[in-house]
This record gives sequence, C-alpha cells and structure tokens, in this order.
Amino acid sequence: MKNNKHLDVFQSDKDMREKVALWRKEGENVALVPTMGALHDGHLSLVQQAKSIATRVVVSIFVNPTQFAEGEDFDDYPRTWDDDVKALNDLGVDAIYAPKPSHMYPAGFATEIHVSGPALTLEGVDRPHFFKGVATVVTKLLMGVQPDYATFGEKDYQQLMVVKRMVEDLQIPTEIIGCETVREKDGLAMSSRNAYLTDKERKIAPRLHETLQSCAEKIRLGENAEFVLLEAMQTLENEGFKVDYLVLRNAETLEDVFDVEKESLRLLVAARLGKPRLIDNIGV
Repeated sequence: MKNNKHLDVFQSDKDMREKVALWRKEGENVALVPTMGALHDGHLSLVQQAKSIATRVVVSIFVNPTQFAEGEDFDDYPRTWDDDVKALNDLGVDAIYAPKPSHMYPAGFATEIHVSGPALTLEGVDRPHFFKGVATVVTKLLMGVQPDYATFGEKDYQQLMVVKRMVEDLQIPTEIIGCETVREKDGLAMSSRNAYLTDKERKIAPRLHETLQSCAEKIRLGENAEFVLLEAMQTLENEGFKVDYLVLRNAETLEDVFDVEKESLRLLVAARLGKPRLIDNIGV
C-alpha cells in the first residue's frame, strides 16, 4: 500500500501514535473519523465537521469483520480505496489509519468489549453480534489514534448512543461528536449500501424517510403512537419493504417511551428493500 504523496497512510497503531505525538508536541489537537471506506458525501461531511473542531484530522478505513455475521455482506461490502484516498486528499485530511485485519485481530486475539444499555435493543436483538464487534473495533481505533474528538453520523443513531455510553463508561478521553444525517435530494439517508439498490428500488427507498416524517408529525399532533406506527409499518410492507422494526424510543436511552409529553423522542426504522437493509431515524 503506497502513501499518497500529500497524505500519510499508517497501517500500525505504533506508527499512527508516533505521528499523533509529533502533532501534540506542536500544540495541535486531533479528530478521528472512523469509516469502513466506500466514502460518500455523508462520510465527507463528518470529515468537514472534524476539520472544524481540530487542527489535525485522521480518517480510519477498516472493514471490520467482527461486526458482520455469517451470511452478511462482508465479502461484498464495497471497497473503493483509490477513490477514497483522492477524496480525502482533496479535503486536506492529514492521515489515513488503515490497519490490516491481521493487525487488528492477530492470532490468539481473545478480548472483546461487551456492551449493554442502549446496545440491548433494536439492532442488538436482530443482530446480536453487531455491537460487540462495533465496540471492540471502535475501542481499538480510539486506542490506535488517541484522538481528542471522534465524529459519528446520526444515521447510525443507536451505534452513536452505544459508543457514547461505552466511552463514558470506560473513561476514554475522546469526545464523541454526533453529526446530522446527510441525505440525498429525495430524503434517502446516504449509505454505502445504497449502491445495492436496483433502479426500481431506488425510487421506492425515499419512502422510508417520508414515512418517518409523517409518523413524527402525527405523534406531535397527539395521535396515538402505537396506532400511527402500526399503520406506517403496514404501508411500508405494501410498498415492498420488509420491516424489521419501526419504533418510538427515548432519544437518550433508547428505552420504551412512558411519557410522550415529557421525554425526548426518536423514531427509528430498519427495513429490507431487495438486497440492502436500510436504516433511518429522526427526532420527534
């Protein structure tokens, strides 16, 4: 793997930390943008946010095998290294941290991060392996870079809440910054997996966000949330989605809502449309 002449690429935590230490000696601070590559405008907005809060920005690119279950799309997950490097170079990123799987998970690797709290619901039920894999790799990336800040998109809202809880609980000295979901012009949340959609499915996909907006408006107007969500799920199913969940939850804990009037609220949805599994969420 050759370094871009303007952009350092590090494959080991030792080399990455040595670079960060040099920056710190110069009085600079560091932000990390963790990604799995296949960068789109949503990722690049996280980079822009990172650049606004830190003098140095590192983007990690690592397709993490431990958050994929058997039969999921690890082998098919898009990998666009050359395009990613060009995009990051154009944005003035200072370094890429791109460890190999054998470096992140060497022979004999035997330690995992167990998370509960916001990890036990929704994705944690449908994909019980997922947050263990996310928590472990995020911890390793934070240890590898040791940033002052790390930016995460709100599209993966539950992941953001899990990471915030984990960092607080483990007293990791990195501030986690949540960034607003970036959308296509028709409202579809940007995702690397949107590339799996057929032309027909791509025309249907924005209905996911439209449905969330409609549900949020009805709930704000005082309609019964349970009925609103049941009706919306049926509508999505009729339009070709296979809905895993569409729920209203406490925005901080992701627990069930007991008082719609007093709690901060978040609507979250996950649904399959053809090959990809799409997720989205909005505040109420």
